[in-house]
Amino acid sequence: MENYSKARTEEQPPVCPFPSLPIDTPEVRVKDGSKIRNLLRYALSRMEANPRAAEDDRRPPTEEGGVAEERRQEARGRPLCRHIIFTATGKGASKAITCAEIVKRRVKGLHQVTKLLYSTVVEVWEPLEPAAGLDSLTVSRNLPAIWILLSREPLDCSQPGYQAPGRYDTLWAQSANREEGGGFTGQRPGHKRKKGGGGGGGGRGRGPGRQTGRSREATKGQS
Repeated sequence: MENYSKARTEEQPPVCPFPSLPIDTPEVRVKDGSKIRNLLRYALSRMEANPRAAEDDRRPPTEEGGVAEERRQEARGRPLCRHIIFTATGKGASKAITCAEIVKRRVKGLHQVTKLLYSTVVEVWEPLEPAAGLDSLTVSRNLPAIWILLSREPLDCSQPGYQAPGRYDTLWAQSANREEGGGFTGQRPGHKRKKGGGGGGGGRGRGPGRQTGRSREATKGQS
């Protein structure tokens, strides 16, 4: 590919796997360079009556002047949504999962459905020297894509990827019990690890061949 240069890149995102949702359902598209704070600010403004993530009331106006304040007032006047979608491709998938988990902790009782799909990226490469007789190349790549649906209304629990509300509370409680009982470290409950190197031979204790200062002086006097 040293004789080619990338001309353009076209991404063909997959079709939304949740076709039965209302038209006004917000869809948050997460990218690798997106800031989680900004994503949560928008998502919680559509799901919470009094969003706290951004703390907009305590912050002074930004460089945009009154534009930020108008957006905050507009978000407050919107009706709360029953559903919200987080979608991402490639490296942005981890941020989409993080945003969904934070929203679930802030807004209680949300049902979740996760879908894994593929997004097609088409790259067109043009030759550096058209007179060399080289043809343009078209390269297609498949990137993993994730779609996370959070809903206040109950969803079909039989479909793959469904997660009932409150599942993370049980998971974290089990993890805490394991840590307290020494399940991860292999120790017995209530057993404390000794500080230092223990009683092994690698320490600097007094061995049978090691003499103190007084015994050395006595040895010198006898000699």
